[in-house]
Amino acid sequence: MIEVCAVGGYSEIGKNMTAVKIDDEVLIFDMGVFLPAIINYEEEGKDRSALDREGMIDLGAIPDDSCIDDWKDKVKGILVGHCHLDHIAAIPYLAERYKAPIYGSPFTIEVIKRMLSDENRKIRNPLKAVNINSTVRVSDKITAEFINITHSTLHATIIAVHCRYGTIVYTNDFKFDNHPVLGKKPNLKRLRELGKENMILLILDSLYADIEMKTPSEKVARELLRDVMLDTECRDSLIIVTTFASHLPRLKSVIDFAHVLRRKVVFLGESMMKYTMSAEKCKLVNFSKKVEIISYARHIKRKLNEIEKNRKKYVVVATGNQGEPDSVLSKMLDGRLPFKFEPADHVIFSTKVIPDPINIANRNSMEEKLRERRVRIFTNIHVSGHASREDHRDILKILKPKYIMPAHDGRKKQLFMKELAIEEGWKEDKVLLMDDGKKVSLIL
Repeated sequence: MIEVCAVGGYSEIGKNMTAVKIDDEVLIFDMGVFLPAIINYEEEGKDRSALDREGMIDLGAIPDDSCIDDWKDKVKGILVGHCHLDHIAAIPYLAERYKAPIYGSPFTIEVIKRMLSDENRKIRNPLKAVNINSTVRVSDKITAEFINITHSTLHATIIAVHCRYGTIVYTNDFKFDNHPVLGKKPNLKRLRELGKENMILLILDSLYADIEMKTPSEKVARELLRDVMLDTECRDSLIIVTTFASHLPRLKSVIDFAHVLRRKVVFLGESMMKYTMSAEKCKLVNFSKKVEIISYARHIKRKLNEIEKNRKKYVVVATGNQGEPDSVLSKMLDGRLPFKFEPADHVIFSTKVIPDPINIANRNSMEEKLRERRVRIFTNIHVSGHASREDHRDILKILKPKYIMPAHDGRKKQLFMKELAIEEGWKEDKVLLMDDGKKVSLIL
């Protein structure tokens, strides 16, 4: 018997966590946070470091995993697909409730270690790195396979769980990028092999199930960035780029084009340090030989003073792409970090706003402050790391699962995925629409 519990990430964007019970054994996929809840809390001047599991659940920042209390002692493994905070950042609060190892790709595990260190937290769960395109035995009855896929960070994986009933695939998040700027292409060969097996269930990201296109390659974002950095009149102006700190392919492009401009690159922010150093430990990048990375506020202040005196020599990469109030870019704008913007400075948002009201409001506020300083603003210099409708169509055709479970957003996007599945020949009762906390049993 197979049961699935949608613990989190089915009624909102983020807070991803899914539990699957196979006979008397349970696997958990991801343990993520809902970032807007944390941002809103910290905007009020409150410190979340004192919050425990219950406090974070009450805040709406992490999944309420009490819905699987009756499964707690049966958990054999916590399987993590990639390193984004909406998939891993609830681990410090939830993982110890389950006496089970945490499995993930080497980069993902390294980021988890640094996250725990940065937050001064310890967990007893063993952290086990699984090489990309490798399989690990989770129990005597279950194996888990970590298959390379592309996303907006490195070492992202599709997780295939093999049991006596067949295969369950968890792919939350993904895109099909056959021309990645950094990292390997998707392992389509292995996915096609899986599609010939007994595919029981596909749990997949449905964030852009309504967008009728194939998500473009990261090479497209690289060319957009090239146009702005190399083909606009910047001359004596400072170039500031903000993007996700985990987006190492995008950071590589920034470094490459700064080199063409013969400018020094400076990364500012704690998350820049965390992701870059984690990737370097895994030998995925070697940015620190080309970039100065600064995370402490007093050092950032000193560096910004140097940059102001010779702004045409620098490209700054700063945290703050979503307008987060405690980001480096926000602090530069409100005076917590002393810096004077000048007209014609370039501020490049190499990202898209995550569609949550708090994020949208914060970004609008940040852009308005930048306009008041008459800087040049470039938005949406970006392509998504999430699959669009035609990518979803492809993965359905490749894997041919018996059941489809749309995840990673609310019911509206799930309905678009259901519509697509019915177009492709699935019956209505084979598309499982879930809410946080809901359980379903699969008829095998």
